[in-house]
Amino acid sequence: MVLMLLSGAATAQPASTVASPEVRRIELSAEPSEAMPPTEVQISPRVSTTFEFDAALDQAKVVLEGEKRFSLVDLGRNTLRLVPSEQVLPGERLRLTVLFQDGSVPRGGAFVLVAHPARAERLIEVWRQPRTAESYQQEAMAARAETQQCREENVRLRSEHKGPGGIAGLLATGVINEEGVDAKFLLVNKAHQHPGNALRTLQAWSYRAPARVAISVEFENLDAANPWSAEGASLVSRTGASLKILTVWQKAPISRYPNGHVVVEAEATPDAAKSTYTLKLWGPGGLRAITLSGVTFP
Repeated sequence: MVLMLLSGAATAQPASTVASPEVRRIELSAEPSEAMPPTEVQISPRVSTTFEFDAALDQAKVVLEGEKRFSLVDLGRNTLRLVPSEQVLPGERLRLTVLFQDGSVPRGGAFVLVAHPARAERLIEVWRQPRTAESYQQEAMAARAETQQCREENVRLRSEHKGPGGIAGLLATGVINEEGVDAKFLLVNKAHQHPGNALRTLQAWSYRAPARVAISVEFENLDAANPWSAEGASLVSRTGASLKILTVWQKAPISRYPNGHVVVEAEATPDAAKSTYTLKLWGPGGLRAITLSGVTFP
């Protein structure tokens, strides 16, 4: 969409996949815990992550580092549901250890919860005993679905790049139609900007085509010693629905001068484009995040 109309001197960064697999399965080793590094699990503020164990937990021996900074810690017989609050900052690493009631080997497990501004693993199945054939079948089905999604994405990318460039290419691939692209200036004020943002948002424009939306944001970087580059982005509605991010683009790292732009493009049906979204951008490793709320499209 808009990205293809920008200067050809700049290159588009690959889109960052925000959604994690629906279920992640972890098998605990019978080796002593000191011999195995803790398993890393991604968490995100205000997003639920649930651990399901195949054995009963010793609830008195479940230890969560920084527990007071979680808005929800719901411990059940075989489950642990966590919802980090906004106090858990991107890049933080919090240790979680559990022990099981029966004392059999392995007696427990250790995990490192890695905070990310937008990526969270929603469901973690932890297996102490050998997994069932059904579990492996479910994992294989999920892998096949992911492979099919990658194939469809490759077909889309090839169809967009093998045709003509410019406006003709947009029309040829159906990204735009005879109605063109609608644009809207977004009034950005302090209420829309997160106080911990790595950059200061100056202004923003949003765009809508039949099946795509995009937002172009101008930023000011007050930290002259640390240029900023976008690694990924998310657009999440007030109901928690996420748009599929297609491209995160910027011409160059944003330094103190001049100001820089970042463009995010996503798939969106006409109905989805009517919602109000929160835009999140983050630098390498999920650090130096930026949050902009109240994003709407024409």
